[in-house]
Amino acid sequence: MVDQTATVLIPALNEESTIGKVVSAARRAGFPVVVVDDGSSDDTATVAAAAGASVVRLERNLGKGGAYAAGLKLVTTPYLILLDADLVGLKPEHLQTLLEPVVAGEADMTVGVFQGGRLLSDVGNRLTPQLSGQRALRTELLRALPGLESARYDVELKLTRWARQENWRVKYVPLKGLGQRLKEEKRGLIAGMAHRLKMYLQILRYMFRSKV
Repeated sequence: MVDQTATVLIPALNEESTIGKVVSAARRAGFPVVVVDDGSSDDTATVAAAAGASVVRLERNLGKGGAYAAGLKLVTTPYLILLDADLVGLKPEHLQTLLEPVVAGEADMTVGVFQGGRLLSDVGNRLTPQLSGQRALRTELLRALPGLESARYDVELKLTRWARQENWRVKYVPLKGLGQRLKEEKRGLIAGMAHRLKMYLQILRYMFRSKV
């Protein structure tokens, strides 16, 4: 039976090796899943659909915010669970951990922090939890985020800043045993480091402008 409380929304770019397991875990939790293939050149869309997701295919890469905006067009549930496509060890209980405080009215948004999953992703996530892509919130709140369509790597920081400005109650929750593939694993050492540097530079520019 599909739980119509929340939709799991997953932006994905060239994540064919992990997206199937991420979608399967979300489906086992009972939620509808929307995957936005953000201009992938691999079989991300095919794998996601085979695992049970509704897939939106973008012809060109729009970035994470653009992918969210495209996926929101398919969402009809009052709540959202946002997940990254490259998670390792995702289980249905992780989704419930994210969603329950929001549905119970204890928080306007939850932010998941890796705990005991993979060492390097644990460390990075704990040092910069405001960058976590694992979140839950009311659908209307993400729809109202200014500049969502144009946000790329900085979409989580935009959410953090907007939450602070609007006085949201934000709760950080531990996601035990969950981790994430590193960019160096996915792209190779040199290409992965270059992509990480590009991402961090954009994040730093946004942090400098917004003082998040």
